[in-house]
Amino acid sequence: MKKGLNYFVIVCFIATMGMFHGCKKATIPELTTVAISDVGLTSAVSGGTIVTDGGEDITVKGVCWSTSTNPTIADTKTTDGTGSANFTSNIVGLSEGTTYYVRAYATNEVGTAYGNELTFTTNEVTGAVLTTTEVSAVTSSSAVAGGNITDDGGGNITARGVCWGTSPNPTVNKTTDGIGAGDFTSNITGLSDGTVYYYRAYATNSTGTTYGQEFSFITPVTDIEGNLYETVKIGDQVWMAENLKTTKYNDDSTIPNVTENAEWIVLADDAYCWAQNNEATYKPLYGALYNWYAVETGKLCPAGWHVPTDAEFATLEISLGMTAEEAALTDFRGADEGKELKNTAGWAEGENGTNTSGFSALPAGYRAHATGIFEGLGMITYFWTQTDMGSTATYRRLDGDNDKVLRDKTYKTAGKSIRCVKNQ
Repeated sequence: MKKGLNYFVIVCFIATMGMFHGCKKATIPELTTVAISDVGLTSAVSGGTIVTDGGEDITVKGVCWSTSTNPTIADTKTTDGTGSANFTSNIVGLSEGTTYYVRAYATNEVGTAYGNELTFTTNEVTGAVLTTTEVSAVTSSSAVAGGNITDDGGGNITARGVCWGTSPNPTVNKTTDGIGAGDFTSNITGLSDGTVYYYRAYATNSTGTTYGQEFSFITPVTDIEGNLYETVKIGDQVWMAENLKTTKYNDDSTIPNVTENAEWIVLADDAYCWAQNNEATYKPLYGALYNWYAVETGKLCPAGWHVPTDAEFATLEISLGMTAEEAALTDFRGADEGKELKNTAGWAEGENGTNTSGFSALPAGYRAHATGIFEGLGMITYFWTQTDMGSTATYRRLDGDNDKVLRDKTYKTAGKSIRCVKNQ
């Protein structure tokens, strides 16, 4: 090399098999970004594939990410070792429902290179998906329900149970039945008898609370002896849907049981009997028959309930479609209100009702006031009212072969069925 020249040439050579090769200058690495996978709420997986190390050792590698395009190592990044081997990167600390941009990077002595840019959006927690289990084991004060959470919405279920109340869309009264998805059972307590309740399952995750479908039920009523009676709401009234069968008053005193016909017809005091004096057969079907003197005590029905007045029976009939003018008449009145009150089974062939009211009347017959003989079993039924007409009292009667309702009065020694109505 001569001195005084304003340039110089560097020549390097390698002798290999009698040939000369020029030396290459080192560069930054070349790499690609691995496709995003396993995207979650706050994490994802990516990585890099090293194509070349650029002629120098790779001293650090990983992925970097940002919510803006073209992230660099000045942004958040992973550090996944050294060398030119392919690598996997666990991206963590992300925000839910957010779009991120990702590039793999690799650094050698020359500088830092980046792979191709990819983008992804983290998952977002949504409301849980669940169904409500229909109620069972209903008593006067409790019931069993529950739910099934089929999708947790991508987040942890931190509370679940059943809400209930006397108005639709309940939220306040609720059970707390653990955490997590799947089936659960809820014990609803503190209920009142003869009350309509609305209920629905609920599940809570980080987005809030979601609900299953809403159902409703009405609680039964229990008498002093523990007999349980289904109830039904008709219009604004709540009625027993079964005949009274207690042998005790609601103060726990005993009602006299009179079986002899001759004794029955001369009674001037309270009494009850079973149809045909056969408790085993007829108590479960028809309940008991009571004379009006038992009604007069005011203690036949469970606490909070009472034997209906003539006017309350009229209200029932009007709610089923009878006019007020018709309801005030005697004899058979209305159109098909009797059919609506009769049960769909238990009457003679061709005489069953539609029971669209839910009243579920059955042909319990009666005990004649003049003879004490049991009559009309399987054909008709009578219900006392508490309305006193002097030597008589008013009643309602349903016949198998008539779709109307009969209103009249009879002597107080007659034996008739009782339906209680809830106090308002």
